[in-house]
Amino acid sequence: MKLIYCGTPQFAVPTLEALLAAGHEIALVVSQPDRPVGRKQILTPPPVKVTALAHGIPVTQPEKIRNNAEFRAQLEAIQPDAIMVVAYGRIIPAWMLALPRFGCINLHGSLLPKYRGAAPIQWSVAMGDTITGNTTMLLEEGLDTGPILLQKPYSIRPEETAADLFLSLAAEGAPLAVETLAGLEAGSLHPQPQNHAQATLAPILTRDDGRMDFSRTATELLNRWRGFQPWPGAFTLLDGKKFIVHAMRIAPVEVKLPVHAAPGTIHTENHRFFAACSEDTWLEFVEIQLEGKKRMSASDFLRGTQMTAIAFGH
Repeated sequence: MKLIYCGTPQFAVPTLEALLAAGHEIALVVSQPDRPVGRKQILTPPPVKVTALAHGIPVTQPEKIRNNAEFRAQLEAIQPDAIMVVAYGRIIPAWMLALPRFGCINLHGSLLPKYRGAAPIQWSVAMGDTITGNTTMLLEEGLDTGPILLQKPYSIRPEETAADLFLSLAAEGAPLAVETLAGLEAGSLHPQPQNHAQATLAPILTRDDGRMDFSRTATELLNRWRGFQPWPGAFTLLDGKKFIVHAMRIAPVEVKLPVHAAPGTIHTENHRFFAACSEDTWLEFVEIQLEGKKRMSASDFLRGTQMTAIAFGH
């Protein structure tokens, strides 16, 4: 097929490479503009652009696409068979949806209709799911509401973070996209409507999602930490300062901890750092960072820090 490929981050790179390897012609790659990155705010091209240029594929990076006459004329001149959209980061306008004969096909990192929205991978981990997967679908004007083409489940490992899962689903999604195009071209793949009654949302993450609420259980807080890697992570307040938890685990059963401690209560023992959660569950903080200090192990922190707080959040 002659394709236009819309994608921006690293998640979208394996699919682009798989489509090229399968023999498809990528006439144009559409990616978001270069953005400032890091402390020095160095203008950096998105990973999909870097990959496309390495393969000699033309790239365009419009700031806006809905009412962009020049961009529309560029796409209409190509007359693509399909437009593949993977983590592009823009809502595809109606004129673009109607352009290709096979439609605009999206690879989405969840088993739709579960986790529609901007952060399906993060929320599936944060909610403690053990199964997720990828979906290919035909895009329409609603948010991830289009008919499903193919789905492939994936088992989330207990220790897997969202950062890990991004890599796994990116690799798993690439062959699924290739299979989807082959099925559409052969006429053997027929879109199936989603069950909208079963839809759940995966809204874009905010910094406040990383704030630890000790009225949740230890397992819930651990899952949220796993899901919110690398951002917004997990943090609370200790002696009025931001306290970031870089690594945590459920407190081992062999550690004798106070019974019926109020959520947020701090307990230290043998240079180990524990926090009480709801339902008499406990977390152990393994690697931490207090505002204004460097990241360190909990044992080093306890050796070098005088604490007055007996609970978090103050």
